[in-house]
Amino acid sequence: MPKILLVDDDTELCGLLDQYLRGQGFEVQAAHTGPAGLEAALAPGIDLVVLDVMLPGLDGLEVLRRLRAQSHVPVLMLTARGEEVDRIVGLEIGADDYLPKPFNPRELVARIRAILRRGEVAATPRPRLRIHGVELDPGARTVTRDGVPVELTTLEFDILEQLMRSAGRVLSRDQIMDALYERPATPFDRSIDMHISHLRRKLDAAGSGDRQLIKTIRSVGYVFTREAGE
Repeated sequence: MPKILLVDDDTELCGLLDQYLRGQGFEVQAAHTGPAGLEAALAPGIDLVVLDVMLPGLDGLEVLRRLRAQSHVPVLMLTARGEEVDRIVGLEIGADDYLPKPFNPRELVARIRAILRRGEVAATPRPRLRIHGVELDPGARTVTRDGVPVELTTLEFDILEQLMRSAGRVLSRDQIMDALYERPATPFDRSIDMHISHLRRKLDAAGSGDRQLIKTIRSVGYVFTREAGE
């Protein structure tokens, strides 16, 4: 039974979600301040954190920032509707997904299950990949370029693995979104584009060449370039 940690200062909402999530087969724990949420998230046994941005003591973004320095536990951010900056910052510092408030509990459960399934896939043994000096090890969840370690968020790693396994073939934003989130991209959801931009910057910073590894195919999607002769 997966254990979900709710970090939200709205105790009434937490109570309702506790009841709903337990009915969906989850174990639930709640914390109502930033410091308490951080402490609970770092404790053993938590499978996923649902983290509100607006929290007393420490805001959710600071909780996430400190959590990511010590843990890779999946995090789903709850943001105020229309607060795109919070969503972007949350994804930049390592949130696995976000959901604007108010939300339908069924949508929350769908997002939680998609994240957990992605974690199960990540645990499946897969061969290492090496293209253009970029080496990706799915087992260790590490990436290097020309021997230089490249620090990636969970989503950046998963996107890079998708692109490298499909090297030479264009993947659309919908294909990437469906693989990661089990839903298509919306016209207003630019998270994939943002992650691709961060990937390029991090890979470029680690590499010695000027080759463009991830190309944008206008109005279609993205492609990781093949090596010559492949």
